[in-house]
Amino acid sequence: MTADSTHKAEETISLKLANFTSGLSKDSMPVATRDRARHLILDGVGIALAATQFDFSHRTLAALREFGDGNVDVFGYGARLPLRDAVMMNGFLIHGLDYDDTHTRGVIHATASCFPTALGMAVTTGASGSELLTAYIAGMEAATRLASVAKGGFHQTGFHPTGLIGAFACALIAGKLKGLTPKQLASAQGITLSLASGSLEFLQDGAWTKRLHPGWAGAAGITAAALARNGFFGPKAAYEGRFGLYASHLGALADACDLNLATEGLGDAWEVTQVAVKPLPACHFTHSCADAAMALRAEHALTADQIDSVRALIPAEVVKTVCEPVQHKKRPQNSYDAQFSIPFAVATGLVHGRFGLAELEPEALANPQTLSLAEKVDYEIDPNSAFPKYYSGEVIVKLKDGRELRHREHMNRGSSDLPLSEEAIIAKFMENATTALSVEAAQRVQQAVLGMDGDHTAHELSAILAGRH
Repeated sequence: MTADSTHKAEETISLKLANFTSGLSKDSMPVATRDRARHLILDGVGIALAATQFDFSHRTLAALREFGDGNVDVFGYGARLPLRDAVMMNGFLIHGLDYDDTHTRGVIHATASCFPTALGMAVTTGASGSELLTAYIAGMEAATRLASVAKGGFHQTGFHPTGLIGAFACALIAGKLKGLTPKQLASAQGITLSLASGSLEFLQDGAWTKRLHPGWAGAAGITAAALARNGFFGPKAAYEGRFGLYASHLGALADACDLNLATEGLGDAWEVTQVAVKPLPACHFTHSCADAAMALRAEHALTADQIDSVRALIPAEVVKTVCEPVQHKKRPQNSYDAQFSIPFAVATGLVHGRFGLAELEPEALANPQTLSLAEKVDYEIDPNSAFPKYYSGEVIVKLKDGRELRHREHMNRGSSDLPLSEEAIIAKFMENATTALSVEAAQRVQQAVLGMDGDHTAHELSAILAGRH
């Protein structure tokens, strides 16, 4: 074996991602990539501000405050917590309403962990808004690729990629902003292998734990980077090793993984531009069927009493997430259950012709017409599914008069090939942000986020997002 081939053999996925992250700069990526990244961040911030109005957020902040005050801002609250607790809370807020962006192929909500980590680290290191944005993009490029390797497999084995994979991306973000060397960044990923987590057991009863995953990923990544910076050694083969990420978390499904996707196109193709912004506040797997139901109602002026039965065609890979357990999906116990329910999403679309945050309020969840129709919604595996490129869906309604109506959404709205426009993203931000802020304050946040690539410091941006300026 030659010296060159030996070096190549030692170039693990961790090291390739480390070299990419270390070398990434503002000038090494297209302007359009950075512009898209700012709009993704804006979307996340708007959701976080809306989430501050909910009881689950108040309770979480109260718990984290038990660990003491700090010098890193919490979105919207004006509270300041220690770095890792603030990152944890801000990740919680972005993901709390399940309205945040999704990288379709990777099935991961990456902004919810990457932005709070980048902001918190940028504030503590005195970085600029531009440096913050670069680190965020580095993490997004890693997270989306690492999640894509599994081809949707993590959901089949009960792991949530947002928490599990997000931790590795956050280690890279934190390490970049602390000036770690590529070798240290690689070690940080190895350390993260023992810290990353995220269980899907919440699907059984609508528990709140999924909301914690992105922020915990940030805390884990920051911890791993600090350990690596101080000489702590992590495993070299974090991803491809015998007990690496994919082998340990996927079991037999690891055989279907494509490890090449972890580093494919680094520095040339920008996965940040492939991230989908959600038009509906629910699991992305439900969107096509919800939209199809709304389209049928609008096209045929349907009323619930006309409907005999409903079939929803969905990808096989999403059944465990949005169709099981059946009894909970047809009669959600709470709003989180409803956000992960095909029967509820379809029934809501058919009854109300919309699916927004208002449709997740207690009175909407208890609406007898919606619940009665949800009982009539069954699912079938979609033979023409485009998963994971698109989260396809089709709704077939059988009427009491014998007619059968159907509508298909092969390409989910908001996906990379059917994206929301920048104007639509800003409108969504304003709608969410103004549930917590005045119009003037929301516009000030919008200007700060979209202008973060200029001369602003991360500290200035953070103060605005917290409501201190």
